[in-house]
Amino acid sequence: MDAIEAIMTRRSIRRYADTPVPEAFITQLLEAAMAAPSANNQQPWHFVVIDDRALLDGITRVHPYSQMLKEAPLAIMVCCNIELARHSQFWVQDCSAATQNVLVAARALGLGSVWIGCYPNEERAGGLQHLFKLPDSVIPLSLIAIGYPAEEKGPANRYNPERVHRNQW
Repeated sequence: MDAIEAIMTRRSIRRYADTPVPEAFITQLLEAAMAAPSANNQQPWHFVVIDDRALLDGITRVHPYSQMLKEAPLAIMVCCNIELARHSQFWVQDCSAATQNVLVAARALGLGSVWIGCYPNEERAGGLQHLFKLPDSVIPLSLIAIGYPAEEKGPANRYNPERVHRNQW
């Protein structure tokens, strides 16, 4: 699948088949994440690969919008080590770009995924920091549920020409 097709057909998948994600795919997803653009090339990200069923279920107790992890065989938590963020105001953009790359790469590999927001909600981010014993300098931006889809969603045409301005408002 080419990049445009993966972008245009990517949907938030919340139902997953009980099939593990191959290790080679996980590596490809992480390579895609780390290929994201980063302000001043600071690359402040770290990734926690979660495939332990007890931990996936544990997340659902600290994050109210993560119930799809009860079915997903895999999650990737995208974090920022603020000690690596030389330009601290840009780490959210850097880690968001990494998150989007994982979503698009998952689609290209025939996987389903959904972005589960954590930061800036202190209760959710703090709950994950505690559950995963993250250092104080590491902030979870997002979780990505990943697996083979057990639901099918067609492409969503979200293009709205009324939101496009050329040269001025």
